[in-house]
Amino acid sequence: MNWLKTQFQPVDNSPLILFRICFGLLIFLESFGATLTGWVNTALIEPTFNFTLIGLEWLQPLDGPWMYIYFYAMALCGLMVMFGFYYKAGMAGFTILWTLVYWMQKSHYNNHYYLLILLCVFMLIVPAHAYASYDSKRWNSVVSTTCPKWCINIFILQMWIVFTFAALHKIYPGWLNGDFIGMNFKAKSDYWVIGELLQKDWLQQMVIYGGIFFDGLIVYFLLWKRTRKAAFIIAAFFHLFNSAVFHIGIFPYLMIALMVFFFEPETIRRTFFRKKPIVQLQKNLPNLTPSCLVLVGIFGLYFALQIYLPLRNHLYKGDVFYTEEGHRLSWRMMLRYKSGYTNYMIRDLATDSTWTVKPIEFLTPKQSSSLSGHPDMIWQFAQYLEREYQEQGIEDVEIKVEAFVRLNRDPMVRLIDPEVDLSEVRWQPLKHSPWILSPNN
Repeated sequence: MNWLKTQFQPVDNSPLILFRICFGLLIFLESFGATLTGWVNTALIEPTFNFTLIGLEWLQPLDGPWMYIYFYAMALCGLMVMFGFYYKAGMAGFTILWTLVYWMQKSHYNNHYYLLILLCVFMLIVPAHAYASYDSKRWNSVVSTTCPKWCINIFILQMWIVFTFAALHKIYPGWLNGDFIGMNFKAKSDYWVIGELLQKDWLQQMVIYGGIFFDGLIVYFLLWKRTRKAAFIIAAFFHLFNSAVFHIGIFPYLMIALMVFFFEPETIRRTFFRKKPIVQLQKNLPNLTPSCLVLVGIFGLYFALQIYLPLRNHLYKGDVFYTEEGHRLSWRMMLRYKSGYTNYMIRDLATDSTWTVKPIEFLTPKQSSSLSGHPDMIWQFAQYLEREYQEQGIEDVEIKVEAFVRLNRDPMVRLIDPEVDLSEVRWQPLKHSPWILSPNN
């Protein structure tokens, strides 16, 4: 119980304040950068059909320039967070807008998009604008040099979950035998300076086994004071290497920024906020009020869910790397390549006429490529085709699928039962769909 009480003990909030500044800058760069790189156009404007979260088909990107304005608004929210200018409004605005973008397209799914939502929720409930912000200069009611200890520890616990499951998920043949790393690095042979080095077998072996040990141990080394500085240097190098080689946006820099929570608050204060008053910690533990217990219950349920989600694939039949059932939201990061092809066999039941549809006829190359390895997207596109033909006056169609997929360098296998009419199938998010196949299924 004393440990629980310590979570509500006031501590120096310097790590939280520093992270707010870094976080605001990163979400600004993520939002504004998406407009400069063409991602907004490629992922949201160019497609005529978007793969939304199933059940939210009404949630579609805005037309043309409005989607750019949408992202400029997110960038503005990032600056509001960074400078602590109407912080809560800026943080709430970005959280809502970013979550909607995440829900309205799946072709460009990335773990750091999901992590960003979780961190946004954390940042909404912690007093990250209590110091070194415009809000603290204008409103005395928000000024503080401390925060409850739990405001720091929730970020550490979230990082432990991310890295622990990232390490556990790497212990599978496709990673250990070097298939993924070999295929990925082969495509980077023309990289300046490091391209030739990435082809070396010894380096690839270092990445394979070093990745497992890093993900599995880095949080513990950061928590231990004797190894903290060395762990920080190794982690910074690791994430910068990932940024240079894998080009995964702000994710590596977000991971580096999150490491501020492992350092002593006084160390962060002396390094970044020298004018900030020294905090005298209270020796007496606070009492647990009913509101404290409610908060403990909420976080208990949240973190239980965070542990369940990466394990839920064991409740489904088949290999998650093929079926994708339980793959998302589970920290399976940079583990596999999936390639294949999907054709839709359409039959007009009224006239008994048949024809074949290739997804590329309706989708962008990126969407078509993503669809081939994702049964939920294959099902969604079947529903889309059914609606399209109904609008053309073809009221009753049968839609079967010929879909084959290859995982890394493994043989190509059939992914969808070719005898099932997907237009008649309902999506089952909480149990295995028998029309999704996998080896040894």
